[in-house]
Amino acid sequence: MLLPATMKAMVLTDHGGPDKYEWHEDWPTPLPGPREVVVRIGACGLNTTDVNTRTGWYGKTGWSGRPVRFPLIQGADAVGTIAAVGDSTDPSLIGKRVMIDGWQRDWKAPEDMNRARYFGSECDGGFAEYARVDPRNMMIVDSHLSDAELATFQCSYTTAEAMLARADVGSGDTVLVPGASGGVGGALVQLSKRRGARVIALASEDKHSAIRALKPDLILPRAPDDLRAALEGEAVTVVADVVAGPLWPQLIGVLERGGRYVCSGAIGGPNVTLDLRQVYLRDLTLLGSTVIPPNIFADVVTYIERVEIKPLLAATYPLRDLIAAQTAFEEKRHVGNIVVVP
Repeated sequence: MLLPATMKAMVLTDHGGPDKYEWHEDWPTPLPGPREVVVRIGACGLNTTDVNTRTGWYGKTGWSGRPVRFPLIQGADAVGTIAAVGDSTDPSLIGKRVMIDGWQRDWKAPEDMNRARYFGSECDGGFAEYARVDPRNMMIVDSHLSDAELATFQCSYTTAEAMLARADVGSGDTVLVPGASGGVGGALVQLSKRRGARVIALASEDKHSAIRALKPDLILPRAPDDLRAALEGEAVTVVADVVAGPLWPQLIGVLERGGRYVCSGAIGGPNVTLDLRQVYLRDLTLLGSTVIPPNIFADVVTYIERVEIKPLLAATYPLRDLIAAQTAFEEKRHVGNIVVVP
């Protein structure tokens, strides 16, 4: 398939506010290297990393310590169809529908976390009509779901599955999920239930009806004044958290002896107070989770194909309205994930 010379793309020009985005209808279309493919993007989900990279929340060097290079096309949660392949790549891939892995591995050392790059942060991503990718960093997906529905999974569900794997969540656990109405929170509820765990979801009360569809065992308000009292004797063995903020001391405080706290975000605020006596006197384990093992993405795609998890598509916007979509994302009034389509 011949690629057009130019494409539509939303381009980030620097750290800052939404005004740092520029809409282009004549941006050069990427060409595949010998062992690469070019994917025609059908949809791309939004996530917190997009916002944090734009604002410089991770620092000028980005979350990984590498400089963020501008201009940059963001967008990690890309789904589409292979439109072109390089000279040394299997041409039968053309036309296949794929999900792109957010973690772009160095295949000389795929387990080396320091060599992994993030799609749309350290290389151009899916906020455009086309994107270039190493075929080892994507998966063909067989699903009845639309591209927009599939674009809700990659970042949220791989993040959540990696958290649960790192905390070794199983059928004997009770998992507490703050921020259960968000993309990762909703994924944590579904994936914890898939593992056989009991799940307690925390969310704003106006979102409880939507979260009920995910079948948590108990739903509580977003930030109870007394979390232990609200739990009414529930024995929490795992806290799976992307919120942190003012509730954090209570989250640690309700864990059972030998409990595990796993974190992959801090949307409620990263600076928290910790009494170390709570950790060592109660034999707690604190776990961070960012770069995920290579198998996690493939596992999540398998769960999708088996219909073991379902999408939570909150809204779809045209790509050229990315600023409006990101504004809605930051307002946190939605349940699930917001997606843009070229």
